[in-house]
Formats: sequence, C-alpha cells, structure tokens
Amino acid sequence: MAEIEIGIGKSGRRAYGFDDIAIVPSRRTRDPEDVDISWQIDAYEFSLPLLGSAMDGVVSPRTAIELGLLGGLGVLNLEGLWTKYEDPQPVLDEIAELDPAVATARMQELYKEPVKEELIGRRIEQMKAAGITVAASLTPQKVHQWHKLALDAGLDILVIQGTVVSAEHVSSRHEPLNLKEFIARYDIPVIVGGTASYGGALHLMRTGAAGILVGVGPGNACTSRGVLGIGVPQATAIADAAGARSRHLEETGRYVHIIADGGMRTGGDVAKAIAVGADAVMLGSPLARASEAPGKGYHWGMATFHADLPRGARVKVEQIGSLREILLGPAAQNDGTLNLCGALKTSMATCGYATIKEFQRAEVMVAPSLQTEGKHYQRAQGVGMGRR
Repeated sequence: MAEIEIGIGKSGRRAYGFDDIAIVPSRRTRDPEDVDISWQIDAYEFSLPLLGSAMDGVVSPRTAIELGLLGGLGVLNLEGLWTKYEDPQPVLDEIAELDPAVATARMQELYKEPVKEELIGRRIEQMKAAGITVAASLTPQKVHQWHKLALDAGLDILVIQGTVVSAEHVSSRHEPLNLKEFIARYDIPVIVGGTASYGGALHLMRTGAAGILVGVGPGNACTSRGVLGIGVPQATAIADAAGARSRHLEETGRYVHIIADGGMRTGGDVAKAIAVGADAVMLGSPLARASEAPGKGYHWGMATFHADLPRGARVKVEQIGSLREILLGPAAQNDGTLNLCGALKTSMATCGYATIKEFQRAEVMVAPSLQTEGKHYQRAQGVGMGRR
C-alpha cells in the first residue's frame, strides 16, 4: 500500500476506522432467517459471534451466565472487583456515584485491594454450575500466578489480555511470560491480545493462540491513544490481522480467529468489523448499557485505575434495555444500538451472504461521507444517525 509523506523524514500508511468505510451490497440478497451467524473456537460453539469484554462494569458472573444462555461468551476479569471483594456490589454502587473530578483517584484506591485467590475458583465454579462455557482473563504479568487456580476450577477458555500483548516481551526486571511455551503446555484454547498490526498479529498467531484480540485504544472508555499516542483505526487493524491470518494459514494449515475488540457502538459497526475480516467481536460499552450490567449505566476500561499511569475514563453510557434486547431485540430505538445481532444478520442478508466466513469476502469501500450524506435534519435534531 502506498505511503503518505508526513514530512521529509517520515512517511506512513493511511488507516481507516469504521466510520470511514461502507459495505457494498452485492448482486444477491437473501432472507435474514437463512443467515447463520454462529461461531466456533476450538471445540466450543456459539450461536452469536460475540464476547463480553472483561471489564468490571460489563461482565459479572451473573451477566456472563446471561450472555452464555443467549448464545455469546462473557469474559470475567480475574484481576478485577469480582476477585478482590467478597461482595463487590457496594464498591460498584460507589463508583456509579463518584464525582467525575475524583473518580479516577478513588477508583485507584478501590482497586488497591488485593486479589483473594479463593474467589478466583469460586467465581468460575459459579459460572460453570450454570452450564455455560466459562471464559476469564488475566494480564500477562499475572498468568503464572493465577492460571492454575482458574484451570482447576473448570475454566474453558483463557484470555490473556493487555493494552498491547506481544510474542516477544523483553524485561530486565523479571522473566516474561513465554506465550508459545505456556499455550503448548495446556489443552485449553487461549485468546491473546490486544494487537493492531500485521506483524504483531502474525507473531501472536505463531504462539499457538486459538484467537487474537485486535484493537489498541478504540474503546469508548479507553484513553491509551491520548496518553500513549499509539493505536491503529479498527477497520485497518482488523484487515491487517486478516492478512496475517491468511499468511499463517498458508504456512501452517491452522486457522486463528480474529476478534475485533472495541470501537463498535451499533449493529452497523459490528457488521463492518466482520466484513473487513473479524470472526467475532468483543463488546464493552454496548453491553454496559444493559439493565443487568454491573456498572449501573457506567463503564470503565481495564487500565482506568492503573496506579501510575491510568489509561481509561469512567464514562456514563446510560441503560437502554435488557441484555436480550441489546443483542437480539426487539429494538425500540432507531439508532442501531439495540438488536445488534439482528442488524448483523440483516446486513449479511442484504448483501447476499449466508455465513460469517462468506461475509468476510464482502466488498468494502472508503466512504467518508457515509455517516453524513443526506442526514442534515437527523444531525441537526439529534435523532437517528444524528445521536452520536
């Protein structure tokens, strides 16, 4: 791809986010009821290609169970409030009431509470008893310390997650996690991320990961792009990772799933993520808007409370419906924030594709006026597509 000159000494590629692109209808259409949006990773099958993000305001054991029963996969943060407090509800209630001026500082204090190891197993056993596939996340720094407790309790899928996770972490202070050796040691699918580049994605795939999370800084609550200046707009990041997946498949015959992590607000965003190459999506703020969400209308990222360099904000998302309504409808609003999976099926049907794998081949074009063309009155009145 041609690079653009930034200055005499530096050039770079142009990158695109979801708002910059459009899915092009094909010559064929089909009935949405004939569209299959199911997804499978390793031996685990899901009727919805959707993961709930491992954030305390989004996924609790209860919402993970509800997501699992609806056909998705909730990921519980094993280093968050659910393993720090026997009953985290008073803490969640306090966070929801915090004045914005002191929210970050107070959350840093609340999250200083150490993880209680017995709670790791208890939370996983609680979800396991409901008969769902159980997934949970750890940061690379804590995998060695706590993964065994999670596996012994019946964990099905492990997510190793950080702002950026690489296959070649270098440290002079401690022995870094060797992802390739760790993944080879256990008969459990491991999802690793985030990453946002072709090279980073390819190297993570070569560790043996079953899936990779693609996204650095696109989430509604994340401030990494401002604090650190790093990130790649999601449409380009996913497409680059899809290119790495094709190369890895050619080299090894092994397919690695791409999970778009962050930057999606509407059903159209979910559809675009899959059209540019994702197999599934990980959602945070859209699910934080559910009446069952533990954040009670608030949402914050996993690095919001970092002791030295917080890279997230507590944002108000407001509750708009039940988890079922947000994922499966019916929708009482016309801005695409309800019935996300119904929108995905309708998008696929309108373009003539029957499966996720087929939809990844959809034609996409750069369309910077897609969100504004002919929408003057909606934008002026703050309705429909003007409610962003």
